[in-house]
Amino acid sequence: MPSPAQLFNGRYLFVSIVGLSLVTALLVWIGSDLSSESTEDAYVQGNVVQVTSQVGGTVIGIEADTTDSVEPGRVVVRLNPVDAEIRYKHAEAALGRATRQTRSQYLQVQQLNAEVDQRRNDLNKATADLARRQQLASSGAVSGEEINHAEVIVQNAHAALDAAHQALAQRRALVDGTQLNNHPEVMAAAADLRDAYIALMRTNISAPVEGTVTQRSVQAGQHINPGVSLMSVVPLNTLWVNANFKESQLEHLRVGQPATLTSDVYGSSVEYHGTIVGLDAGTGSAFSLLPAQNATGNWIKVTQRIPVRIALEPAELGRHPLRIGLTMHAKIDTQDRSGSQVSAGMILDPSYETHVFDQEMHDADQRVVQVIRANDGTKDGNNAAFADR
Repeated sequence: MPSPAQLFNGRYLFVSIVGLSLVTALLVWIGSDLSSESTEDAYVQGNVVQVTSQVGGTVIGIEADTTDSVEPGRVVVRLNPVDAEIRYKHAEAALGRATRQTRSQYLQVQQLNAEVDQRRNDLNKATADLARRQQLASSGAVSGEEINHAEVIVQNAHAALDAAHQALAQRRALVDGTQLNNHPEVMAAAADLRDAYIALMRTNISAPVEGTVTQRSVQAGQHINPGVSLMSVVPLNTLWVNANFKESQLEHLRVGQPATLTSDVYGSSVEYHGTIVGLDAGTGSAFSLLPAQNATGNWIKVTQRIPVRIALEPAELGRHPLRIGLTMHAKIDTQDRSGSQVSAGMILDPSYETHVFDQEMHDADQRVVQVIRANDGTKDGNNAAFADR
């Protein structure tokens, strides 16, 4: 049986170990608390991309509804294309007519070139005839009246040649320095066809980005105007968090510091990792519709908060999707304070652009080329034969 002294020593050792552990844990907690900042006032944010029409029309079909996932370029709304098809057919016919009329202008230049050569030959012949008659005049073989007639013929030939030159110059003025595909009349008709073709293609309204459809307001049979929001698409793979820290917490926050976040949706077992990409330029109250006017006698200090933007890891969002507006618990590791409190540049994120409309002009140009080739009168569509001569 242990003696009282041994019991006292054992209890003293146990109490000492427990006390030392508590002190160590307290110091660790204080140290970690001094090197981090946290807030519960944090919310998931993201891009809400509106789907709008670039042309007016009547809705005849809705291909996507709220909660549907869409890819870039997928048709989500269809408009009645009848009016656009009629305008396109008119523009197509106008380009074909302009092409054929311009072809005739080039052919008329060739015809007038030949006529100038003919008039020049007539003048040369009349001049030679007059010279022969003048040689025979001294012998009396040719009368003076016949010589006068020959001189009139030469004058008429000169006048005819001048008229042919003027007609040629007038016709050449319409085609100088051009070919069939870049003639002003053809280019004007081609521009109208491009406009009509693109307007027809835009009766199919596509999703500009990948994401989830929300806020669908368009209905079948509704007549819409350009620019009206029909629905929205939210890319759930490019979300971020706006954590609103108190002004007293901003001293050690820097761009580039790592953050750990949790959401009530998945609980503390799922952690998200992010990085501070910037601190907002002002408090929420400063940018409100009616900012506070503090230059009054009854002033009470209210601690302000600054939104801090935290970028999330796309891979983690893919495994555990979030939604805009969800609350988050954000904790920032502030040990590394070498960064800046102001962003040094702009964020170049591909999620802020769309390539859905890149092909519009290319497809319209291809259609213009097809119409010109169908009306230029050449087998292979080569218009070099109509170049100005």
